[in-house]
Amino acid sequence: MTRTQSRRIGARSLMVLAACLLPLTLAARAQDNNSSSPLPAAAKPNPCVAMINAPTETRTFYLTNVNQQIQGTEVMVAIRNLLCPTVKIYYVDSQKAIIIEAPLAQLNLADKIIHDLDRAIRTYRVTYTLTELEAGKTLSTEHYSMLLGDGEHTSMKEGNKIPIATGTYSNGAAATSPSSEVQTQFTYLDIGMSFDATIAVSGNGVRLRSKVEDSSLDQPVTIAGVTEPVVRQSVLDGTSVLTLDKPFMLGTIDIPNTARHMDIAVLIEQIK
Repeated sequence: MTRTQSRRIGARSLMVLAACLLPLTLAARAQDNNSSSPLPAAAKPNPCVAMINAPTETRTFYLTNVNQQIQGTEVMVAIRNLLCPTVKIYYVDSQKAIIIEAPLAQLNLADKIIHDLDRAIRTYRVTYTLTELEAGKTLSTEHYSMLLGDGEHTSMKEGNKIPIATGTYSNGAAATSPSSEVQTQFTYLDIGMSFDATIAVSGNGVRLRSKVEDSSLDQPVTIAGVTEPVVRQSVLDGTSVLTLDKPFMLGTIDIPNTARHMDIAVLIEQIK
């Protein structure tokens, strides 16, 4: 055998050996890659499924800071949405109480939710000041105050109810009593000061939605032989953002047929 033939045989042997080793190398690499890849995490168990057959207890939670039915209903809805669907929840508005039948773990969760939501509502005093002026001179000053909670609406009125005839009718009485045959129907108008206020507290201040109305009787008029009263009315209606403990001028209303005008200012104070 020549030297050239020996070289050819050696090269062929190396090629065969490489072909045999290549699949083993690729398999080892694949195994290494698989071993380095994280295993899929096990699915998190559903706690509600685990509690289906768990023993239950019944507990009553009393809400100490709820003043309106909507407030208690909102707490109950929050609990219902966060607890398991099988939990039984009842709201008794007359007692401001929530009754829950559930496993102990769910009762503890409900207790935490109620503790976080049933908090004291801050109370604020809203004071309107009406100042009547003429030629820069103060003629009179009146103060009207009301207490509100955050998000609550309050109305206040001061004045008189004035009867207004709206029509007449016959009651069918006998002719011997002509004075009782015709009856007059009346309605009543509120005359005086009226205030409506709603506040919403935020980090930037207090948002006040208010309406101030001043009404009074003017000179009556006669229409078709009937004397009718005339009501003079001034209304200031709007929304403002105020700073606590700082007076804010809502506006000025001119008083008809005079040189006087009325300044309306408001002050909001937190009292608890």
